[in-house]
Amino acid sequence: MAQGDPGRGAATWREVETPALPRPQGLAGWWRVIRRGLPAVLVLLVGVILILPLRVAERLLHGPRRPWTGPHVRLTCRLVLACIGLRWRREGQPMRGPGALVANHCSWLDILTMNAALPVFFVSKSEVKTWPGINILTAVTNTHFVVRDPKLARGQAREFAARLRAGHRLLFFPEGTSTDGRRVLPFKPTLFQAFLDPDLPVGLAIQPMSVVYHAPAGADPRFYGWWADMSLADHLLAVLSAPRQGCAEVVLHPAIPVAGETRKTLAQKTEIAVRNGVAQKIRRADSA
Repeated sequence: MAQGDPGRGAATWREVETPALPRPQGLAGWWRVIRRGLPAVLVLLVGVILILPLRVAERLLHGPRRPWTGPHVRLTCRLVLACIGLRWRREGQPMRGPGALVANHCSWLDILTMNAALPVFFVSKSEVKTWPGINILTAVTNTHFVVRDPKLARGQAREFAARLRAGHRLLFFPEGTSTDGRRVLPFKPTLFQAFLDPDLPVGLAIQPMSVVYHAPAGADPRFYGWWADMSLADHLLAVLSAPRQGCAEVVLHPAIPVAGETRKTLAQKTEIAVRNGVAQKIRRADSA
């Protein structure tokens, strides 16, 4: 998940009251939890087990590049979404050449939907690796963890540059927290300073990405959003026990070259693209 994610800290978004999460109703509700959750967990476990020898082989034959495990993670996430029953679709094409992505942040489901759309490597605060359940997803997706310590900043910048040179598509959440999925918070310009480091590859670009979740018919439009003090377990049960699932849309916008930009202009341009993408999808769904 993101830096400043819903780790129940001061940075967590709390501007609106969180709705009461629906609980599984009767035997049918709990059966849906088992029917969807058990296969999803098994797929994740198999994905984790298989990715270990793949990474060893990649290291020997391809060094830091990830030509095999990227598609493996993509397939794993698609299978998990199929187990859950959440449909998804992608618009736009991944950029070519060196670069990273930035996106709005709605839910733990972002790990699955965004990786289903294209192989990415999330950038997250180091605490996330200790969260039960989420740590399995971060292991499968080879999340890039960072520590908020100025003493380590230079070393982490070198690691960031090395991954970009290896062709890794690192994905950042510039909002710094998740929301209810119905809005985009201001992007924090400080994050974009990392893209101006002189050690980064020439021709670096940033591709904005919008993700929008459409709730099941009759459910709260914020159904898939996970924010503030929502319990992960309760949110998982709500999603897995839903009689019908909704869908997710991932929109890839044109990449923005870093050359000639400042951290403020990069934050502004990417935020506008992501915000407009989210607003357009929500308007279209609301008018349907």
